[in-house]
Amino acid sequence: MLATPGRHVPTGEEWTHEVKWDGVRALTEVRDGVLRMTSRNENAITIAWPDLATSPFGERDLVVDGEIIALNERGLPDFRTLQDRMHVRKATTAARLAEAVPATYMVFDLLRLDGADLTGLPLEERRERLTGLGMSGWQVPASYDDGAMLFDATLAQDLEGIVSKRRGSRYRPGERTPHWQKLAHRHRLSYVVGGWRPQEGTTDRLAALLVGEPTADGLLYRGRVGSGIGPRQGRALAELVAGLGRSASPFADEVPAVDARGTFWLAPELVVDIDTHGRGYSRLRQPSFQGVRSDLTPEDLLG
Repeated sequence: MLATPGRHVPTGEEWTHEVKWDGVRALTEVRDGVLRMTSRNENAITIAWPDLATSPFGERDLVVDGEIIALNERGLPDFRTLQDRMHVRKATTAARLAEAVPATYMVFDLLRLDGADLTGLPLEERRERLTGLGMSGWQVPASYDDGAMLFDATLAQDLEGIVSKRRGSRYRPGERTPHWQKLAHRHRLSYVVGGWRPQEGTTDRLAALLVGEPTADGLLYRGRVGSGIGPRQGRALAELVAGLGRSASPFADEVPAVDARGTFWLAPELVVDIDTHGRGYSRLRQPSFQGVRSDLTPEDLLG
C-alpha cells in the first residue's frame, strides 16, 4: 500500500500522522518458521539485511510492513547511506556492510498474525495490535494526532517529512491510495550556475545545469539539475548563458567525471533557485529547477 503525494496536512480526528522515513520499504513475512524480506517490487532482499532478518518473535507467523533506515554522518536517516547495502546478494559482503553501516527496521503496520489476515481491519486496530506485541530489535515508530505540529517538528529537525493516514483505512497491497498521504519537505535555495549539459544526442539543447555554492573558498560544486528544465526553460536559459562560456571549470573543487562529461563551462554569474530535499549536504538531493534570480548576484549569496 502506497501513499499519495499530499498538498497540505490533513486535519480532523480521522487522521493520524507519522514521520516519513528516508529509507527503503520492506515487507517481512515469517511463515513456517522461515523469514523472508521483500522490496516494494516484490524482489527478495533478505540476504542484504542480516542484521534485520531475525524476527523478535522467533518463528511466530506474521507479516509486517516497514522502512529500513540508516543514519548519515549528521545522525539523520538518509537513503543514500543505504545504497551500498541495498543490492548486495552475497552473504559475506552483506555481513561486512552490516557492521560498517548498521540499519534499523521501522515497522509501521501489521498485516498478518498467527495465520489471521489483518488487512481488512482499520489501520487504528492494526496499529493497536502491532504496538501490543512489545517489539524489541525492530522498532515501531510513534504516531501523532497533531499533524501540523509533526510537520513543523520534522522540518526543524531536517527529517524527510510526514505521512498522514486515515485511522479507518484498510490495507490494500500494491495500491496507491488517497487514504495515506505523504508530505515531503522541500527547500528552495539559490545557487550559481557554473556549467550546462546538452540534451543527449545534441550539442545545443540545454537540458541540465551544474550549480555551486559561493563560499570563502570559492564556488563549491553542489550538483547537476535537470528536473524542471523543459524545452521552454532550456531555450530561455540558453539565451541567458550565451556569452558566458569559458574553457575551464569555475568550481574550486573537483566535479565528478559523470557530471563533468560533456559539460560546457560558464563564468559564474547566473543565479538560479533550486528546490531540494534536506539542507546542509554537499550534494543536492532530488533537485528541481525553479527559476532564474535576476535580482541576485553570486556575491549576494555569500551573506
